[in-house]
Amino acid sequence: MRRVIRIPKKPGYGAIHQRCVSHYNFVVAGGGSGGCAVASNLTKHGSVAVVDPADSHYYQPMWTLVGAGLKTTEQSRRRQKQCIPNGTTWLQTSVEGFEPERNSVSLYGSLKDKKITYDYLIVALGLDIRFDKVKGLTETLGKNGVCSNYGAGNADYTWEVLSAVQGGDLLFTFPNGPIKCAGAPQKIMYLADAHLRKAGVRKNCSLTYHTALPAIFGVPKYSAVLSRLARRKGCGVETKSHLVEVDGEKKEAVFENLDTGEHSTRTFDMLHVGPPCAPLPVYATSPLADSAGWIDVNKHTLQHNKYENVFAIGDCNSCPTGKTAAKVAAESGVLYENIQKLMKGEELSESYNGYTSCPLTVGEDKLVLAEFGYDGAILETFPFNQANPMWLTYFLKKEVMPPLYWHGLIKGTWRGPGVFRKLAHLGTV
Repeated sequence: MRRVIRIPKKPGYGAIHQRCVSHYNFVVAGGGSGGCAVASNLTKHGSVAVVDPADSHYYQPMWTLVGAGLKTTEQSRRRQKQCIPNGTTWLQTSVEGFEPERNSVSLYGSLKDKKITYDYLIVALGLDIRFDKVKGLTETLGKNGVCSNYGAGNADYTWEVLSAVQGGDLLFTFPNGPIKCAGAPQKIMYLADAHLRKAGVRKNCSLTYHTALPAIFGVPKYSAVLSRLARRKGCGVETKSHLVEVDGEKKEAVFENLDTGEHSTRTFDMLHVGPPCAPLPVYATSPLADSAGWIDVNKHTLQHNKYENVFAIGDCNSCPTGKTAAKVAAESGVLYENIQKLMKGEELSESYNGYTSCPLTVGEDKLVLAEFGYDGAILETFPFNQANPMWLTYFLKKEVMPPLYWHGLIKGTWRGPGVFRKLAHLGTV
């Protein structure tokens, strides 16, 4: 059984006023994929509190398919109480601050005792989606053909816009700076292309991908394949092109050339935005953060570089690799093993290699399964070239990965494909 303690939350949430227990062996800040995965394993080692305000839990990688009309938002959702692990205490509120010198976490609310203390802290709070960093975007998102698959419910409007397209200019953007799931902004372009061809209107449409990167994708092996695919499909690619402003009523988007600093304006009938992302202020302004605002951890052990009883997992940590659910899976096993070693006074020998994955849908039945680690090292699971678009990997993305998430990752039993990779490559990768 899990214990649920609801603390008065920020306006608009509604909650029951109850007393908060003050000390736990483990405090897990965040109840997303990383928080649930780690908490599931820690219950056998002591008392565990999970701090998270949400009523719903989403399998976010599905939202690309929602935007293409292939899945629904409801299929990506579970009630949070179904996901928070049994054997934990769920504090259904937000974290207000961290005091690692005192092993203390402050909670949002009006309780006299709104601080909890811990022996070990795991931060799994994710990141901040910052639509507001693009001038005019917040005001027009969800109307005027301006859409995004980022954020719960937003992908519904993407499909509403795409399904109504009969012709015109469709723009897809990738921001200058960190982003959650770096493949998502171009996946929807390929799915849009497939839909428009099926609808018989592709010849009336122009599709262009504007990316702030110097190439279509950050890993050269996959970038080469995706560049060829984009050309074959007739999709334009503008590199070092950064969205800075949107005027929804005029249907105009302003881009900055990152080489010259010059601005240019493009008209659109549909604009899909890959939004800028940033650290959440609650940890970015805390003693746990590095100079960029992320939780400052050793990139191999996931232990904080200053506070040895603090770890971080997922989008919030400073590991220099892609921020994806696949990253969380691989990190969860390393983090759990290293916490156990720390508890025993042993050296933290488990090492995270930066593994992450971008399942890049390049049509309604093909997928490029990009898997890589630190410095772009290729870490493919299967003994064939995963840069080749395949139906098998598309099937894995659409039908296998969702149940693997719900019944494996957040239960703490799926720690990524590392074991299978070693078997498939005879231990050479």
